[in-house]
Amino acid sequence: MLRPTAAQLVYGSATVICTTLALLLLSGTESGIGVALAAVTALALGLLVAVRLPQPRQAAPSRTVRPQRTAHASAARTHHALDGLGARERVPAARSSQQANRQHSLRR
Repeated sequence: MLRPTAAQLVYGSATVICTTLALLLLSGTESGIGVALAAVTALALGLLVAVRLPQPRQAAPSRTVRPQRTAHASAARTHHALDGLGARERVPAARSSQQANRQHSLRR
């Protein structure tokens, strides 16, 4: 069960007090039953006002869901990133160790 907020307590209490005074002054009752009826009515109205106040919003969870990336999307991003680069600025493809050894031996 949620605890009442400060706003709910203030508005509910103010409603009870104002309603009780208004009912007693307007009805002009002096009997105990009339005063009890005015008090019960004021309490019910105060409870209704307090419950109907909007609740504060809960903070959203801090976890964010990232969309899954596919191989196609990664390839498209790489392709678009390389469009503006010249031939010298492009990074060469990775070579296997056999290709690297063959090129090294050719340089000797």
